Amino acid sequence: MPTNIHPTALVNPKAQLSDGVTIGAYSVVESDVVIGEGTIIGPHVLIDNGARIGKNCKIHKGAVVSTAPQDLTYNNEPTTFEIGDNTTIREFCTLNRGTKKQHFKSAVGSNCLLMAYVHVAHDCIIGNNVIIANSVQMAGHVTIEDYAFIGGLVAIHQFVNIGAHSIVGGMFRIPKDIPPYIMAGGWPVTYQRLNIIGLRRRGFSKETIDTLHQLYRILYLSKLNVTQGVEQIKATMPLTPEVRHVLDFIAKSKRGIITARRTATDTD
Repeated sequence: MPTNIHPTALVNPKAQLSDGVTIGAYSVVESDVVIGEGTIIGPHVLIDNGARIGKNCKIHKGAVVSTAPQDLTYNNEPTTFEIGDNTTIREFCTLNRGTKKQHFKSAVGSNCLLMAYVHVAHDCIIGNNVIIANSVQMAGHVTIEDYAFIGGLVAIHQFVNIGAHSIVGGMFRIPKDIPPYIMAGGWPVTYQRLNIIGLRRRGFSKETIDTLHQLYRILYLSKLNVTQGVEQIKATMPLTPEVRHVLDFIAKSKRGIITARRTATDTD
């Protein structure tokens, strides 16, 4: 399938466009760009140097991909912004490439949806099957694991990690890490409950869900601190892959994890 480039688009001849790529009216594609087969670039889009875009992506009107980091230490080092296959970037998203301070890249995985006005800052790494709602703003060095959902108008502090299969409610500020498999919300943002519906929809067994429920009862609903809770989990629970994931997540946390809401009960 041939490429389809609108006559008003400005595409540098050095850009690498695969078969079936569409470039909309008045869009700009710079030289150090790779775009995979079947990807559609809408009108008035900027694809800047360092963009590495996968197959069958859709990038909507006014989006800006792989522009320079908003970081005063950045000195035009060659860095990238990577987008996986089948990912949709909606209107007016702004995606900044990485810096030498961490990854030399920023990245969004495959099968993701970034809704309108999302900002992904330098050195952010977003996994696969992630949904980020409108106007989410993330600072640099944020990590979001697979299958997470971030509600609209959320502000995420730099170096925050958000765990797999978690849900973050809308209109909150996230200054600490959100562990995997849970729902987080309230002000300040706290553990609300296990993301049971999401886990069921993704095929987690009843036994696995029950195990995670027990884990978070120990971690959040006992009177133990995080260190004591982790030790009790290690001593009393089977170390399934999901339990290990949570324990590894906590061990790697630099900002600390969110706390439990004061009204949490054992039935949550």
